[in-house]
Amino acid sequence: MSIEQVPPKHYPKVDFGRRGMASGIDFLCVWTVSSLLGSSQVGVQILQILVFTIAWVILRVIVPYNNQGQSLGHYAFDIKVLEIERGRVPDLQSLLKREGIIGLGALLVSIALSNIIRNPTAILLFVPLAIDCGAAFSDTQLRQALHDRYAKTMVVSSRRGYSLDIKIKRLVEKRRRNMR
Repeated sequence: MSIEQVPPKHYPKVDFGRRGMASGIDFLCVWTVSSLLGSSQVGVQILQILVFTIAWVILRVIVPYNNQGQSLGHYAFDIKVLEIERGRVPDLQSLLKREGIIGLGALLVSIALSNIIRNPTAILLFVPLAIDCGAAFSDTQLRQALHDRYAKTMVVSSRRGYSLDIKIKRLVEKRRRNMR
């Protein structure tokens, strides 16, 4: 007898643009808060890293755990995080695993953005996040990034949210029509 893997329930896939924009909103919120505590000195600011980490855990672990798998950015774009096996909101341990990996990449990006003018080689700090998220392009079935595979989670569309992407598309289309 062999054990066969049962494919997870079918959930609507989320395109990479929406995922990127949702994560970008979360990143900008956390980065803005942590950047307010930064100074004009060259290098890495320990207080800034600490504030970034705490804010990331609050926004990307605690809020989704208590908000049906949606952070602020995910709510804005009608996206949520679910466990693959049960199809439910992941437990705290899974969210900590997932966000620990992506949070480290986001932290490196924030350090790069803070130091890129003084040190152009800081652009190399984008590489770990690009590798992690780039893995989702090769996964045609679940579109899982490396942090999703490790934590056994998936990002799916949700009916609950603000639909910011749709509202922006409508606004742009309305402006286009008015320009003609």
